[in-house]
Amino acid sequence: MPKAYVYIANGGPEVEAFVDLPAPEPGPDQLAIAVRAVGVNPVDWKLRGGSTRPGQPAPVFPVALGVEAAGVVTAVGPGVTGFAVGDEVLGGTVGGAYAEYTLLSVALATHKPAALSFRAAALPVAAATAYDGVHQLSLLPGATLLITGVGGGVGVAAAQLARHAGLTVVGTASAGKKDLVESLGVTWVEPGPGVVERVRAVAPQGVDAIYDLVGGAALEEIAGVLRAPVGGGDAVDEPPRLITAADSATVTRLGGVAVQRARSLAVLDVVTGRAAAGVLDPHVSDVYPLERADTALRAVETGHARGKVVIEVAV
Repeated sequence: MPKAYVYIANGGPEVEAFVDLPAPEPGPDQLAIAVRAVGVNPVDWKLRGGSTRPGQPAPVFPVALGVEAAGVVTAVGPGVTGFAVGDEVLGGTVGGAYAEYTLLSVALATHKPAALSFRAAALPVAAATAYDGVHQLSLLPGATLLITGVGGGVGVAAAQLARHAGLTVVGTASAGKKDLVESLGVTWVEPGPGVVERVRAVAPQGVDAIYDLVGGAALEEIAGVLRAPVGGGDAVDEPPRLITAADSATVTRLGGVAVQRARSLAVLDVVTGRAAAGVLDPHVSDVYPLERADTALRAVETGHARGKVVIEVAV
């Protein structure tokens, strides 16, 4: 029977386990796939811990971890068009991704470009979140964007998309990620006490916008380097200048906003296309077999991952 890595209750790593689960059958608007690769994301451990996603029902345990995957279609659900058995696809999963077989929602599934490997499973969450945030800021070429936590999956993608849009990018990340950050054409700044002064040393006039991926006290401190109003000025339709994908409570108190997630096939197609064109590289830093799913998740949960972590499922 196919294997899956699941959590059997809400809690910490102690509730994770390997189990045997029957291969799922696709319902309407679903694809069944043999999983080839899975992207590992912070949302995985947050859901395990009890967080909920908008519109999602309460979990029925055991729940397979993971929300994005790439693989080969094994069956299509009733009424599904545009996909066939044998197609190589990637997208958002229904019912978990750390498994040998899973389901994709057709609304968030796309054909994998031939130019990309199955490690493109790393794109649907981080790259799409990055795109949504950069798009939301709507900065003009030449503007300066500060990305906090730029060395993680969302930050790496946001930096590349911003640079492709003609923006100057400054980013905070740990010293261990300095080389990765600078390889993206980003000016690296070490976080921690004195970060405002260090940012001002490389951007004396301040920055035009901040894309926060850290939250908490770090977000509160860094907001002071904005050269424009946090909320974007007096015009009602002027875009915000301070956004976060990490701490909506703090950013709201500061006058900014959370990233508005589109969660759409259109955005997935954009980031997949840019990856295929060589504009966007998710920078998969570590790849683990399914048997080491726990190690893969710990790398992301502890914040030590550089770029993206992927789990590969043996054929």
